[in-house]
Amino acid sequence: MTVQDQANAAEPALPGRWRALQAAPGAGAQPLARRTRPTGPDTSGLGPPGGAAEGRRGGTHFGWWQIIRLGLVQACLGAVVVTTTSTLNRVMVVELALPALLPGALVALHYLVQMLRPRLGHGSDGGKPRTPWIVGGMAVLAAGGWLAALATVWMGSSPVAGIVLAVAAFMLIGLGVGAAGTSLLVLLAKRVAAPRRAAAATTVWLMMIVGFAVTAGISGKLLDPYSPGRLLAVSGGVCALALTLALLALWRLETGEAPAEDAPAAAKPAFRVALAEVWADREARRFTVFVFVSMLAYSAQDLILEPFAGMVHGQTPGQSTQLSGVQHGGVLLGMLMAAFAGRRLAGHATGSLRGWTVGGCIASAMAMAGLVAAGLIGPAWPLRGTVFVLGVANGAFSIAAIGSMMALASQGTPQREGVRMGLWGAAQAVAFGIGGLVGAVASDIARRLIASPGAAYAAVFAIEGLLFLVAAALAWKVAVPASRPTDQPALRAGSAMRGPPRTPSHDLETA
Repeated sequence: MTVQDQANAAEPALPGRWRALQAAPGAGAQPLARRTRPTGPDTSGLGPPGGAAEGRRGGTHFGWWQIIRLGLVQACLGAVVVTTTSTLNRVMVVELALPALLPGALVALHYLVQMLRPRLGHGSDGGKPRTPWIVGGMAVLAAGGWLAALATVWMGSSPVAGIVLAVAAFMLIGLGVGAAGTSLLVLLAKRVAAPRRAAAATTVWLMMIVGFAVTAGISGKLLDPYSPGRLLAVSGGVCALALTLALLALWRLETGEAPAEDAPAAAKPAFRVALAEVWADREARRFTVFVFVSMLAYSAQDLILEPFAGMVHGQTPGQSTQLSGVQHGGVLLGMLMAAFAGRRLAGHATGSLRGWTVGGCIASAMAMAGLVAAGLIGPAWPLRGTVFVLGVANGAFSIAAIGSMMALASQGTPQREGVRMGLWGAAQAVAFGIGGLVGAVASDIARRLIASPGAAYAAVFAIEGLLFLVAAALAWKVAVPASRPTDQPALRAGSAMRGPPRTPSHDLETA
């Protein structure tokens, strides 16, 4: 989209003569500058002085209030997911004495269904508002969450029927997460100004974590003492409240702010054609592989870190749980570090999206090397400090990667943002779905082949460290452009008054 189209979208009712003055590269530019109230410096390198397209009310870019509203939607999404993947997991294994494989397979199923994210993203492409897709996804997610609780209760009396219903429910959960999550990320990528992307991603993800924590704490207290009826009531309440809050947060979010298209909208191609176009893009394809490899390494240690702490370092269940809290604290710090890296200190950016992504992956590999040493040396090694460093590195690279994802979503062929974001979301979901399983299986195999438990875990941690190094190499080759090819006409039209176009600097202020 050109800057001219953004200005037209901000004031759709302007008469034809005023639009003609806007379009004129020469004489028309000066009256526009006089009649537009300055709102701040241009941040894209493409807009007119004064930031008309961005600063005025109803413009293209979201402010912090809109970002927080989207973060509330993400928190609601997380509230439903944590109820199904954590609370129901415990009820199946403890209260119903079912094999732990059952909830594990159901969670893996909901990740598997999210392979449909590219198709769901394609459905939301075409220049129309993304809100209906987010609302529809949240409705499907809420329905799936309550049905999953009903299926869990049903398993107590009719295991086969309950399992069949649970399979259908977790498929709905995967569809809901895919539809709502993909469109929400695309909306962030399209409407958040470049300097705010990393901070906006951090805000949204932190609010999701808050949704996890608040829901787990409150629902845990309401479930005591446990009864099937209480489980249905609590789960239904969480799903209904999450859907209601999401609807309120999305109410009129996109009203009057949809950007105009660069050209008349062409007929949307078939999904296979759109997916082939996106996959043919070398940067999109390379970033997809990076997301899969990095998230595989990220998730592979989830299920083995606490058993490692107990078996090799002799920690109690309470101590190993606290160790997990130390890691999550590090993740939070890493996210905040990457989010604020876009602020300029002494006139210079404190990093780049690519630099923070690559550096975070390398630091994660070094932390995994520390865990290798912890396995070989034993309790004498500072395990808590190593796990904290791992969390910081993981948080930094993940937020920088999300910022890169948002910047890359609008590159290439227009109206393919949903397919691109869906492709990357599918890669992440598949990696998370198999990462924990691969880590657990690898540790079991290593312990059978290696007599020393510490050495066995060290071998698995070493493999994960190598995966992080591979991810760093992939991330280094991914360029995050500062502008789209479709912006070039605007650059040529405005070159007389704005000078030559900027070259991509890849810093967090412009990437």
